[in-house]
Amino acid sequence: MLWHTTLRWQRQTDAVLEPFNLTHAQFALLSTTWYLGRGGELPNQRQVAEHAGIGEVMASQVLRLLERNGMILRQTSATDVRAMALSVTDQGQHLAERAVAALDEADSRFFNEVPDPEALLDMLRVLAGRTVTGEARERRY
Repeated sequence: MLWHTTLRWQRQTDAVLEPFNLTHAQFALLSTTWYLGRGGELPNQRQVAEHAGIGEVMASQVLRLLERNGMILRQTSATDVRAMALSVTDQGQHLAERAVAALDEADSRFFNEVPDPEALLDMLRVLAGRTVTGEARERRY
């Protein structure tokens, strides 16, 4: 049942992201870069990949594509010359904000089909090995 639920959720997610011309991986990395950088610090590729749950090699490839498409900027980190610091462009932020809002709305509809959606999300976080904190509760992506 978990597999069937995942497939249904993925189909819904793909349909919501299609008008934004984003794959789920692109969305995850763009929104994570935006989310982690909202306080002014520039996250590096490893932090973004880890937070998004995407392998570093795939993340690097997708981040390069997002850079080519003008959504993010990649630059050598000021604190570690081996790392790439990431920031979201104005265009990328605008796209991320719209896509996050659309996906949050779709996720709310999807998860509200169950009697206690917050309890379900807490259980899924446990199964996914994600720590539940106040901040994690706010963030559904």
